Amino acid sequence: MRTSRLAVLVLGTMTLAGAASIDRASADPYDYPWCAQGPSLGYPGECAYQTYDQCLASVSGRFLACGENPRVLFREQLQPEQPRPHRHRHRHHRQ
Repeated sequence: MRTSRLAVLVLGTMTLAGAASIDRASADPYDYPWCAQGPSLGYPGECAYQTYDQCLASVSGRFLACGENPRVLFREQLQPEQPRPHRHRHRHHRQ
């Protein structure tokens, strides 16, 4: 009985450690720019495609269409442009 509890505890700890080590960005399907869209998928759809061609291949024969991921579009709009550092050009006069 004690051995089985220990085994469950070790297995649970390993599972949690493994889950915590997964990079959230790589596992988040909503960060990709293209979504398979249709009535059966809800809004904004299945946003798991890096390219339009990948999305088209996935929706082929599924009565779906491809559209841009609004989360990605709005994230790009909300990020303010970073000011470029000014570079001073120094002119050296040779005499």
